[in-house]
Amino acid sequence: IRESATLTRDVLEQHFNDLKGTLKKLLDERLMSLLQEVDAIEQESIKPLDECQKLIEHGVSTADDLLRDGESAVHGDVEQQNEKLCSFTKKALHIQLDSLPEVPSLVDVPCLSAQLDDCLLTILKNQIFRHGTVASRPPVQLEEFVEKPGGILVRWCKVDDDFIPQDYRLQYRKSTAGHFEDVYVGSETEFIVLHIDPNVDYQFRVCARGDGRQEWSPWSVPQIGRTTLVPHEWTTGLEGYSLSSRRNIALRNDSQSCGVLYSKAPTYFCGQTLTFRQVLSGQLIETVGQPDRRDSLGVCVEQQNGCDSLQRDKAVCISTNGAVFVNGKEMTNQLPAVTCGSTVTFDMEVVHLGPSSNEGGTFKLRVTISSNNREVVFDWVLDQCCVSLYFGCSFLYPGWKVLVF
Repeated sequence: IRESATLTRDVLEQHFNDLKGTLKKLLDERLMSLLQEVDAIEQESIKPLDECQKLIEHGVSTADDLLRDGESAVHGDVEQQNEKLCSFTKKALHIQLDSLPEVPSLVDVPCLSAQLDDCLLTILKNQIFRHGTVASRPPVQLEEFVEKPGGILVRWCKVDDDFIPQDYRLQYRKSTAGHFEDVYVGSETEFIVLHIDPNVDYQFRVCARGDGRQEWSPWSVPQIGRTTLVPHEWTTGLEGYSLSSRRNIALRNDSQSCGVLYSKAPTYFCGQTLTFRQVLSGQLIETVGQPDRRDSLGVCVEQQNGCDSLQRDKAVCISTNGAVFVNGKEMTNQLPAVTCGSTVTFDMEVVHLGPSSNEGGTFKLRVTISSNNREVVFDWVLDQCCVSLYFGCSFLYPGWKVLVF
């Protein structure tokens, strides 16, 4: 409680200090804009009046000079009077003393004033007093972390019955030193965060947005999640496939060479969920490779080089047309065809056979294969104990692009 209260105080103080700085900056900018507007009107309006004043002052000064010349001519001797009167007369004839420049009427002369509406303070006051809330409990909280190979399945739940969520926002960061970053925004209440380094702590938090609202709720209590499982990787070096930098995406390229692309190691363990997702190949939207009955996605006990499909002994798989094969034999049950965006999952659990069993095996796995909201469940009988398996894929034609996790 003390830690969250301290953090909340810091957030509030920082936010309102930022608001103060921003408001002062905006008010200063508005003041400067209005002062510049006053300056522009003043300069534009005073210019013709200044010119008019200069003309009048020049006329008055000229008339004053002429008056002095006349007085000088009157008070001189007769000879000087005649000469000065002649000069005065010539000068007076060239000066127009009976005209004045046009002076604007008073109603046409601007009179500046500032119009300031006091209701702004009332509006700001009302908005400020409603700005910000303090919540004692966030409406959503993190609920569960499930380890995945190279990832973590994060689940969260709503804890406020009166809160109606529209969207959720999940963030994470590596350890506690970095910055939180968005990893998911949507309406689901769980998400698999991939590209997680094994045996490293990651901190997660989640918030929600109420129905019809724009702002996000307070963040949940941050929690630490980690995975001890190494990420699934395709093996490198097979000519017919190109791999992503993390080696979790395989693309069937244009090479004529074909065969089964296996995992780097037997990293799939019973009790986990193995997921294959068909993603866009980057060519055309909704483009996938041409399907073939020999295509396969599945798991096997061991790698067998030289095979062109997982439709063989010691392997279970699904073809792109939806057919399911167990130890090379096709089942009667069939799943939907694999298309762009399809997700295929494999779940297995160990079931030991009793000594009186007549099935001929010593080890059995309960297998569930799901695709497009349909699933098949069957028992896979093996002649050896096996709890970690290889996964693999094979495609005859180019264009297929598979993400595994």
